[in-house]
Amino acid sequence: MNSEQHYRAFYITTGWTLGLLLLGSVVHATGSSLACPDWPTCFGTMVPEMTGGVFWEHLHRLVAGGLVLIFMAATYMAWKPEARRPAIRRWALAGIVLLLVQSLFGGLTVLMQLPDAISTTHLALAFLFLALVTALTVVTSPGWSGGSGAGGHLPGLRTLAVSGAVLTFLQSVLGAAVRHMDAGLVCPDVPLCLGQWIPPLQTATVAVHFGHRVTGILLLITLLTLAVRAARSLGPSAARILAISAGVLVTLQVLLGFLSVYTRLAVVPVSLHTLLAASILSVTVGVAVMTWAPGEGSGAASEPADPEVVRHEEVPHGEVPHGG
Repeated sequence: MNSEQHYRAFYITTGWTLGLLLLGSVVHATGSSLACPDWPTCFGTMVPEMTGGVFWEHLHRLVAGGLVLIFMAATYMAWKPEARRPAIRRWALAGIVLLLVQSLFGGLTVLMQLPDAISTTHLALAFLFLALVTALTVVTSPGWSGGSGAGGHLPGLRTLAVSGAVLTFLQSVLGAAVRHMDAGLVCPDVPLCLGQWIPPLQTATVAVHFGHRVTGILLLITLLTLAVRAARSLGPSAARILAISAGVLVTLQVLLGFLSVYTRLAVVPVSLHTLLAASILSVTVGVAVMTWAPGEGSGAASEPADPEVVRHEEVPHGEVPHGG
């Protein structure tokens, strides 16, 4: 089997996961989460009439089922080629378990009538899976063994990328809580919240909404710093492209957050807000993983070699260099 086939399968899985997260956001934004009151069937059948909210909710379920099948196929394709890297096998199996648990939480959100904690956990697990499959995509890519990271040259890049990934995940979980607690409009003004820079935090909805905004500011600063540092210090490379993309995406994300409030949670900006959050997580995880790639070849700006050292290394053993 071609050793690149499982890389392509993991790559497709990553894109499929992003599409599923967008679709899930559309389901919630259109009020279709309970359009199918039962699970795993919809009105007692697997082929309901695809109209109204049922279209979005059942389509979401079908795409989720497709994701499980695609990732299982990717794991199967990776099994033999990755025999020398058992960690890849273990993480792929962990991904299957994670997907099945996440699907179970999706069913519980319906059967238990959308409890906040269960619904938020459902989205958090989806983001965890996205991070995992992104990492698998990077480490199985053809360029990995040749060195696609920048860790040896820029230790600070790794710190920024990992911090960005962690902040993105936290920001996304807070965003899920804001969504499911119906706290999206508890601060109807932007950039202030209830007319203040720091609003009264006596209620959980205001505290969660404000926490989401504060985390967003921290994420913006972190990823803009990552983008600038990568642009200045890395040569042409995938790591450089992804790091700069993170800075662009987080800027658009902040603007979409403002737009979501201004439009009173219209379907399009809210759904794109979720998609951008997922894209930022995938990009930052990709950069972070690349900093652990073996070898040099990262495109990072390396320190110039000491000419004196090079001159001595070129002299055959037993001879005295000229000019010395």
